[in-house]
Amino acid sequence: MLRLRQISVGILLSAATLLSGCRLDMHAQPRQNPLSRSDFFADQRSARPPVEGTVARGQLHADTYFYTGKIGASPGDYLPFPATREVLDRGRERYNIYCAPCHSRVGDGNGFIPSRGFARKPPSYHIERLQKAPLGYFYDVMTNGFGIMSDYASQISPQDRWNIAAYIRALQLSQNATAADIPAGQKIPSEPPTFGDIGTGATFPSRTKPSPQAGEQTGEHK
Repeated sequence: MLRLRQISVGILLSAATLLSGCRLDMHAQPRQNPLSRSDFFADQRSARPPVEGTVARGQLHADTYFYTGKIGASPGDYLPFPATREVLDRGRERYNIYCAPCHSRVGDGNGFIPSRGFARKPPSYHIERLQKAPLGYFYDVMTNGFGIMSDYASQISPQDRWNIAAYIRALQLSQNATAADIPAGQKIPSEPPTFGDIGTGATFPSRTKPSPQAGEQTGEHK
């Protein structure tokens, strides 16, 4: 009986040793730590660059103008998609988030940051040079930066960069429009908004609809 127990214990120990060896073998495979030295490659770098011509999924960028704003080496001056109300609304939203702190909401360069002592005030979008600048120029500045302005390529998607460029054009028109640009029937200046409830600070004020003329109220005709 004692002999049988000894044989059983021996078998169990042998099996445990074999199993632990297999587990160790799978958990301690040959590998390189990140950025460690490797004698396998001539430059001794274990981290290898992608194979030339490699394109990450979703980054084909076949439309060169859409992703660079340039035609050859020069900035283009057209949107790669129609300028709809939705495009301008989205551009205004992104502009107010990323651009207005320096450039201001009307694009005159008197944003919050320059008004608090920033060393260099950004130029106004309404100077002649930037009024004549092509749309692709604004896209390129957002993509690659300009002067002390860093790039916004990681914060703003290519689509939104074009949306912002379109909205900058709308800002330029709004500050430099002529009487010929005013739609028929539009009052100049426009009627100021009226508010029924000014809000509490935690809630937005509510605007009231413009009151009709007295003749419209009574049904009278002039």
